[in-house]
Amino acid sequence: MLKRAHMMLRRWLTLLAAPAIAALLLACGGATSSGASAPDAGEDATGGAEDGGIDLDAARAKIQHVVIIMQENRSFDSYFGTFPGADGIPMDGGVPAVCNPDPHLDGGCVAPYHDGADKNAGGPHDSTAFATCLAGGAMDGFIVNAEKGKTGCADPTDPKCTNGATIDVMGYHTDAEIPNYWAYAKTFVLQDHLFQPNASWSFPQHLYMVSEWSASCSTRNDPMTCTTDIDNPGGPVPAGPKKEYPWTDMTYLLHKAGVSWRYYQVSGSEPDCDDAEEECATVPLAANIPAIWNPLPEFDTVKGDGNDIDNVIPVDQFYKDLKDGTFPQVAWFAPSGEVSEHPPGLVSAGQAYVTGIVNAIMKSKYWDSTAILLTWDDWGGFYDHVAPQRIDAAGYGFRVPAMVISPWARHGFIDHQTLSHDAYNKLIEDLFLNGQRLDPATDGREDSRPDVRENEPGLGNVLHDFDFSQQPLPPLVLPQYPNGAPDGGIADAGAG
Repeated sequence: MLKRAHMMLRRWLTLLAAPAIAALLLACGGATSSGASAPDAGEDATGGAEDGGIDLDAARAKIQHVVIIMQENRSFDSYFGTFPGADGIPMDGGVPAVCNPDPHLDGGCVAPYHDGADKNAGGPHDSTAFATCLAGGAMDGFIVNAEKGKTGCADPTDPKCTNGATIDVMGYHTDAEIPNYWAYAKTFVLQDHLFQPNASWSFPQHLYMVSEWSASCSTRNDPMTCTTDIDNPGGPVPAGPKKEYPWTDMTYLLHKAGVSWRYYQVSGSEPDCDDAEEECATVPLAANIPAIWNPLPEFDTVKGDGNDIDNVIPVDQFYKDLKDGTFPQVAWFAPSGEVSEHPPGLVSAGQAYVTGIVNAIMKSKYWDSTAILLTWDDWGGFYDHVAPQRIDAAGYGFRVPAMVISPWARHGFIDHQTLSHDAYNKLIEDLFLNGQRLDPATDGREDSRPDVRENEPGLGNVLHDFDFSQQPLPPLVLPQYPNGAPDGGIADAGAG
C-alpha cells in the first residue's frame, strides 16, 4: 500500500514539476489535456477520444498483424504540405501565405518552396530547437533554428547540427520526389494531424514508440526512480550501450498475453548521438547492439522475459518469416542511417527501403490481415505550420507524416483526427490485449510514469481509418526507385 501511494505521489509530482519546455508549450495557448484542433474530418473520423461506431470484433477478425515502420526526421508539411485535401501549407491563390523570418534578409522572410533535392540538410531537433521553431506558437522560428545549428560536426546528424551550407528547412517535396509515398496516401489513408509524442529528438521518440515514455532513472533496475526526460533519457550510467530502462514497455504486455512480436533492425550506421551531446561519431547499428534506434535490448522487461531479446533481429529475417509463415502479430521496423531519410540520408533510399517492406507484405499471404502504420519519428528541423498543444511535460511535438496502409483502410481518406504515435500502441492494445494499457495501476508492473498516454483526452483512434465492410483493397506493388536509382543509391534496399 505504501509503495502504491509512493508511486502515485511521484506521478503527481512529475506532472507538477514540468520542465521549461512545458511552459513554452503552454505559451502556445494549448489546453493541458487535448491535442490541436483540426478541420472537419468528415464522416466518423472524430477528433476526440469517442470510439463509438467501432466494431472491435470485426477489427480483431480482420486485422491480425500490425506493422509499424518508423522513418526519420521529416515534418508533415515537408512531405505532404501540398497534398490535395490535407491540412497543408496555407495558400492564397496557390502561393504560400506564410513565411519565416531570415536574419540575413534585413527584416525579410522566406516562404515555403518546392525543393527537388534528394539530400537535405534539415536543422537542429532537440528540445531547445523545438522551442525555437515553435516561437511561442507563431511557428516562425525554423530558419533561425537552422542557422543556429552547429556545422562540421563529427556526426553530421547530431541533433544540434545543420548539415549543409544551404538552409533548406522551408523546402517541401511533392509527388515528383516521393511518388510512392503520395501513391500510398492517395490509395489508402493519410493522417494529417499526427504529432510526435515528445517535443524533442529521435532517442526519446523511439522510447515512446515501444514504451509510451522517455525517462531518466536514478537507480538501476528501479522503475520507481524514473522521471520524464526528453533530452538524455536512460541511466543511471553515462551515454552508450550500457544505458538501462527499468520502466515497462509494450513487449511486456505482449509477452504476458502470448502475443508474438518482433523488432526488425536494419544493419548499418546510426546517425544520432546517444545523448544529444556536443560532439559524437556515428556508431554501428545492428540487432545485437543496443542503440537509440534499437532500445529494446536494454529494457529490463525484455531482458527478463525468457528469450524475448531474441525477438530483436536483423531485417533479413523478416523475409524469411513471411516465407516460413512465422510473421508476428506485432512488428516494428527501425532503419539504419543509410535508409532512414534522416539528413543527410537520401530521400530516395529511404523510400526504396520502405517500398521493399510494403511490397513484400503485399505479395505475401499476410496482406489480407495486416495494417501497416508508416510514419516518421520527429520533424528534423523542417517547417510545419500547425502548432502542437501541451498534454504533459514531454509533448506533443510537431506533426509528422503518417499513413495507414491496409486492404481494410478507407480508400483515399484523409484523417484529421488529433493523433500521436501513442495511438499506435492504443491500436495494438485494443486489438490484441483487450484494451489493457501501459498503466502501472492495472498492468501488473509498477513504474513512476506520470500519465497513461493512450488514455489522453482528445487522442483519436486509428480504428476510425478502417472500413471492415468494404471490399478489401488490392495490393499496390510499386517500383522501389520510381525515379531511377541515384548515384550511390542502395539499389536493393529492403528487397530481401
